[in-house]
Amino acid sequence: MKWEKVGKIFDPNEHDLPQKCIGFAQGPQALVLEDRVRIFFSTREKDDKGKYLSHIAYVDFDHSFSEILDVATHTVIPLGGLGTFDEHGIFPIHISRLNDRVVAYTTGWNRKVSVPADASIGFAESFDDGVTFDKLGNGPVMTASLFEPFLVGDPFVQQYDDMFHMWYIFGSKWIKSEGAQHPERVYKIAHATSTDGIEWERNSINIISDAIGQNECQAYPTVFQCDGRYHMYFCYRDAFDFRLNHKASYKLGYAYSSDLINWHRDDSLAGIEPSASGWDSEMQCYPNVFELNGSIHLLYNGNEFGRNGFGLATLTNQ
Repeated sequence: MKWEKVGKIFDPNEHDLPQKCIGFAQGPQALVLEDRVRIFFSTREKDDKGKYLSHIAYVDFDHSFSEILDVATHTVIPLGGLGTFDEHGIFPIHISRLNDRVVAYTTGWNRKVSVPADASIGFAESFDDGVTFDKLGNGPVMTASLFEPFLVGDPFVQQYDDMFHMWYIFGSKWIKSEGAQHPERVYKIAHATSTDGIEWERNSINIISDAIGQNECQAYPTVFQCDGRYHMYFCYRDAFDFRLNHKASYKLGYAYSSDLINWHRDDSLAGIEPSASGWDSEMQCYPNVFELNGSIHLLYNGNEFGRNGFGLATLTNQ
């Protein structure tokens, strides 16, 4: 893989956002429309207790990504009600088109007492190209199970040969370092299949090998097919000290497969590195790969988990 960086293309601090949200455009997800590319992202507001709530919004670009056509000022997918799995936020999501509708697999968050939060995967659908979504129900389509006890999220879904494939994460443990105020989570990438996109079969196996030890956190898989092979990008970090220590923060990882099941990891083939300075010099995270007019593009967040927006790169070795 070899990517040519276009640079940062969207800064949420320069636009009005829904729900009095300020900053953050995390987890960009592209939906290619006839006259525009609608990029969904998660932004944040603070509630009356000073806690963050994550909301889904979008920005529309022309096909050259040189002009912003619109920025959503409404909440695209409403948060859940009292006690539901997505009461306190939705982040991230995966957007795709299915026949006459656009579907969203969401990661819903709710706060806990002994640990900061838990997550599950929900489902919503849109009949107006993603301007608004209706949830299938108030509960999740995938949540904690016998061998995936917490933090089920980051879904990426593709359909191959009448079978739906989901790559997602699940939490393996909570750990606490000496002097830390809260425990930190460890999560890994797994794979599930479905015939209808709603009921899922999973084997709870970590399919991506660790590169920095057993406490490596893997997140946000995105999968595409190119040159007869399946390719996966994801991000990974250390469980501790990742917020301030750039060496421990998120980086982009890469793996490839011939059968969608068995993956060989080789980050040296990723073809994209942090910049020497600027918006993605300290962190690269939350990748999303999509095709537009015969070219393959990569959206991703940079420093501070996307506080100041997201950028774009284009695959050059097709």
